[in-house]
Amino acid sequence: MEFALASMIGLLTAGGVYLMLRARSFDVILGLTLLSYATNLLIFSAGRLVVGKPPVLRDGVAPTLAHYTDPLPQALVLTAIVIAFAMTAVTIVIAMRSRADNGSDHVDAGDEGMP
Repeated sequence: MEFALASMIGLLTAGGVYLMLRARSFDVILGLTLLSYATNLLIFSAGRLVVGKPPVLRDGVAPTLAHYTDPLPQALVLTAIVIAFAMTAVTIVIAMRSRADNGSDHVDAGDEGMP
């Protein structure tokens, strides 16, 4: 399970970096989104991968790490999802404004012969 998760994090990171290096604003936005997914999985995997254990203390169960999962990575990932959504919305608005002003969706659009 750890190998599959690490492979997925690597694939998402590689895809995100590849898309961010493209010269189109839509590709950059998708690359940022893939990188945020990879970061969320990385944070989530930092809290030990366990299945079927609650993150909240219960009566009658010893308060040790053997019986519970760490709730901090789950809270961090939920916060990161909200921040990534807001960042994506702002980036889309900036890309739309840039396309309206420049007439092109190239990220590096300038006076170098771009239409």
